[in-house]
Amino acid sequence: MRLTILAAITALFAACVAGHAAADQPDPSYSYFGGLAAELTAPGQAPPGANDWTCEPGAAHPDPVVLLHGLGNDTIAWNTLAPLLTNAGYCVFSTTYGTGGLGPTFGAVAPIDTSAHQISDFIDRVRAATGSEKVDLVAHSMGGAVSFYYLNHLGGIPKVGRFVALAAPFHGSTVSGLADLQPLLESSPLGAQLTAQCGPCALSPGARNAIDLDADPALAPDIRFTTIVTRYDEIATPWPTGLLTGPNVDPVVLQDLCPTDFTEHNELTADPVAVRVVLNALDPVAAEPVSCRVVLPFAGPIGG
Repeated sequence: MRLTILAAITALFAACVAGHAAADQPDPSYSYFGGLAAELTAPGQAPPGANDWTCEPGAAHPDPVVLLHGLGNDTIAWNTLAPLLTNAGYCVFSTTYGTGGLGPTFGAVAPIDTSAHQISDFIDRVRAATGSEKVDLVAHSMGGAVSFYYLNHLGGIPKVGRFVALAAPFHGSTVSGLADLQPLLESSPLGAQLTAQCGPCALSPGARNAIDLDADPALAPDIRFTTIVTRYDEIATPWPTGLLTGPNVDPVVLQDLCPTDFTEHNELTADPVAVRVVLNALDPVAAEPVSCRVVLPFAGPIGG
């Protein structure tokens, strides 16, 4: 009888521990709205699994992964990918950079040079904490653009092993035609002042303070680049702006892999097809086939 009671107590304890572990590393939602919900319930918190500053990279994944968001913040952008990477054995880190007058929820809006310096400092902090010579970057939208500026102008090339970019406006963006309004805005003193402090504005064609990222992967031949784009992008437009070419680049158009994936720009970081491409790019040895799904804009994958 005592043994039966002891076994029951042991089983109950084990179930509680397992439940606690699952709560610590929840299954990803594969939904952009999962990130939004996380921001509403715990604003400013790192995504699940990220920023464990005691994490020691293992032999299978010696380079920690740094996640860099686009317009928004790391809580919203990486609610899906951060726990997946953590559960796969990576040391994962993220930060919200480049905030401005809109508050801490909206990052990547500061001038590109300002954002790039913040990213540089964060990467150095990650390298120091983990003892790693290099990091792997996974960047969305402006995160990819700012990261290339970091490579070219802030000495980042020897500090990066792999660079995975999702819908990064490497060659500028028309924002589905909205960029055509920027010259009109810049015609007023106040408008010119505002756009001068706006990082994304510097990537608009014809901008007064335009920045050419010189996004040539040949400048960093030892970095393996993977560029991922969706034909239904409405922010980084036209969508080929997110592609790089060269012998050290793997360009991926989602619809070439999965014609039923209709994901747009913001949903890309939670899209199951794109996420699998990211995981394969970070660890080609353990790559798994990409499973095609029906994915609707903002609604996510059909069937979960």
